[in-house]
Amino acid sequence: MSIDTLADAVGVLAILAGSILCLTSSIGLLRLPDLYSRMHAGAKPQALGLLLVLLGIGLRLRSGLDVGMLVLVGIFQMLTIPVSAHLVARARYRDDHPR
Repeated sequence: MSIDTLADAVGVLAILAGSILCLTSSIGLLRLPDLYSRMHAGAKPQALGLLLVLLGIGLRLRSGLDVGMLVLVGIFQMLTIPVSAHLVARARYRDDHPR
């Protein structure tokens, strides 16, 4: 087994695990009762799922330019996901609507 075959296998597993986390996050958004629970389900697993998918794609592509672009996408997503979740929660808390 060569290193390329191993990297491809790990990449496929990372993409599959990330996709399952994203699916779980989507189901949580539909099933959970209140906004704060849905935000938690939408932010945490979605971010980890995205990172796993980006890792898997990076392992499959192996080009410096492609991996650099994926790293930039991951950094920007990790910066914006918590900020957007915080702003939505803060706006909801200030409005204080029951549902």
